Amino acid sequence: MASTSPVRRVPITKLRLDRKNPRLMAQAGGDSEEALIARLYLTAELDELLESISTNGYLDIEPLVVTAADADALVVLEGNRRLATLRLLTDPPLAQRVRRQERIEIQVPDAAPVASTLTHVSVYEVPSRDDARTFIGFKHINGPAKWNAYAKAKFAADWHKSGIPLTRIARAIGDRHDTIKRMVFAIYVLEQADFDIQDIAAPKFNFSHLYTALARAQYMSFLDIRASWTMYDPMPNPVPMDRVTQLHEVLRWIYGSSSDGVQPVVRVQNPDIKRLGEVLANEEAILTLRIKKDLDSAHAATESVDTRFRGSLFKARDSIRDAAGSLRAYDGQNESLVNVAEDISETANSVHLSMRHKYRKATSK
Repeated sequence: MASTSPVRRVPITKLRLDRKNPRLMAQAGGDSEEALIARLYLTAELDELLESISTNGYLDIEPLVVTAADADALVVLEGNRRLATLRLLTDPPLAQRVRRQERIEIQVPDAAPVASTLTHVSVYEVPSRDDARTFIGFKHINGPAKWNAYAKAKFAADWHKSGIPLTRIARAIGDRHDTIKRMVFAIYVLEQADFDIQDIAAPKFNFSHLYTALARAQYMSFLDIRASWTMYDPMPNPVPMDRVTQLHEVLRWIYGSSSDGVQPVVRVQNPDIKRLGEVLANEEAILTLRIKKDLDSAHAATESVDTRFRGSLFKARDSIRDAAGSLRAYDGQNESLVNVAEDISETANSVHLSMRHKYRKATSK
């Protein structure tokens, strides 16, 4: 990793948080200093670091990795958690601004006894973001400070766009090539769809839902993605232009859309990603999903009439047995429940008589 200068100490007022940090990009919110600090506080255990540094002072052992932002500022490529902590300890009004703008309450301990250790830090400047990638990638992907799957994939995809083969990236960050390939492919799909993570209606953004789905034949067929992509490094815009509408549908079915009031039909990866794939392979089921927006109903359409009938019959038997086992709970006061039971009895008798008639007719031949 080349450097334009040796390690040196700089005032923290000259340092800026990295708005392109993959960990921060994976979270909803703006890119103001207050928003970035709020996200780091929620995801990176800043409270523990605040307590440690306010008690022991800043131990300037490992330099922050930085690159020039402009003539007067340096962007911190590695060490945003430490910088955010130092900013909170040296600028008390900052926590108030975070609370006011981001509705996040941060308790900042008194750091007056160690204030002299907080004003300057050691930095290691590199010419560009590319020069820092190998070190940062290993540390955060398989090292002591791991990122989540999306942050890992975004980091690898950005590196890949600079012309570095995925085999080399995988070796540099200590991960399996096929895993990185699937994740980078999913990043390119999201970018082609201009997907907004902040707009999802799902409780959280499960990136693994997507890269797991894209490896299944039904999704590749629905999106007209050639299976041969697995033999080569992925490229941007992997979905044919005439299937982009279907791509948006798939993303909405997996993640939903808050702005449009669309809820995801995928609740958990297993078995819902598999079930959604089976729906995508069946025209009737796809139409049902588009109309009803319910995965259970759509998946039922993938089954044969015979399979649905058998399933319904066994479910009905199990349900009525459950009711019989709980019959002691009925106190005789609710006539509407008696009417429901009568309706069940009439329907069951009708089904039984029809099946008996067909059975006798079939076996008498």
